[in-house]
Amino acid sequence: MLKAASLTVRVKPDTRDRLDNLARITRRSKSYVIEEALEQYLAVNEWQIQGINEALSEADSPGAVFEEHDAVQAKWEAKVARKVA
Repeated sequence: MLKAASLTVRVKPDTRDRLDNLARITRRSKSYVIEEALEQYLAVNEWQIQGINEALSEADSPGAVFEEHDAVQAKWEAKVARKVA
């Protein structure tokens, strides 16, 4: 097992209370709950940043194709109208 690293953070009292409550209800340590929360947060944000960087690279590449805002909006409005109908 990997050696754990210590990290000190400041949180609002309400956040601390919610953490305490969740740890108690789930019968997990506060460290476990925090580690899980951080892993989920990092996974989502790393995924999002990767997607943004890939889209920027695609947009900056030679031959990138762009559509006018009005054309994209019209397509989405037509799609929404089909779902409502």
